Amino acid sequence: MRKDFGAQPLIFPEPVLMIATYDAEGHVDVMNAAWGGISGNAEMTICLSPTHKTVENILAKKDCTISFGDVSHVVECDYLGIVSANDTPDKFAKTGFHAVKSDKVDAPYIEELPVHLDCRMKSYDPQTHYMRLEILNVAADESVLDDNGSIDVAKLQPITFDQLNRNYHVLGEIVGKAFSAGSKLK
Repeated sequence: MRKDFGAQPLIFPEPVLMIATYDAEGHVDVMNAAWGGISGNAEMTICLSPTHKTVENILAKKDCTISFGDVSHVVECDYLGIVSANDTPDKFAKTGFHAVKSDKVDAPYIEELPVHLDCRMKSYDPQTHYMRLEILNVAADESVLDDNGSIDVAKLQPITFDQLNRNYHVLGEIVGKAFSAGSKLK
């Protein structure tokens, strides 16, 4: 028997997306968001309320970076999600993270989080809160690359958000080879 939970924004896993911007004075602002994903070949869509300082910054500058929260930085990533830059303008400094100016967009990325996307806003609908972003580049620290030069999820140890129980979980274990495991049923 199954239990009904009704209509909810519930999907597993939900990414922990750390969205970084500069404000009008060049101060770093970062927020934690989970409602986002790939929506095209070089595009992602994120649901972001216009009340966020980060949204104000993206609307003004059009650029942001998105890093993936990881197991080593759960505390810092969560803090950036529970504290608003509208109330605590120096919240980024309190994390101990270091901002590095992207050479692809007018936005910083977080040095301690080893993978980031350089993004440019394509559109934003303040009614639905959907922001479409063009992915201009993906950059990864060598520490999370495998022997073939690809990003190794086990080394990255990205965290995901469990909306239902309000927990973070880590990804990394390989349980099958994509586009191959199902061949057993052919």
